[in-house]
Amino acid sequence: MNVLGSITVLLVCQLIGETIAKVFTLPVPGPVIGMVLLFLGLVIRRGLPTDLDKTATFLLSQLSLLFIPAGVGVVVHAKLIASEWLPISAALVLGTAITIAVTGLTMTALLKLRKGSRQ
Repeated sequence: MNVLGSITVLLVCQLIGETIAKVFTLPVPGPVIGMVLLFLGLVIRRGLPTDLDKTATFLLSQLSLLFIPAGVGVVVHAKLIASEWLPISAALVLGTAITIAVTGLTMTALLKLRKGSRQ
């Protein structure tokens, strides 16, 4: 498999995921379903092809380019953000706090479960 084949595999997995999400009207984004399908394919194959690894590594190294549109959106809507700063700030702070709390509780539960299985 070459680089073009690797990109084709990634895009086909995304296309299948998008199709599944649309056909079954799932609340999960198509690319997430595509990643799960790719993961299952790699598990069944029992390994990661070298070309797919190189292609994925290159794409991940360029990931910061995807943040440019979000940054432009913030600049374009700066007045709206300035007028709604309180709800936005509250959502960010509460969302972060809830995420940290849920992560901590999940980790605690998993550690207790792990200790219980060793005994």
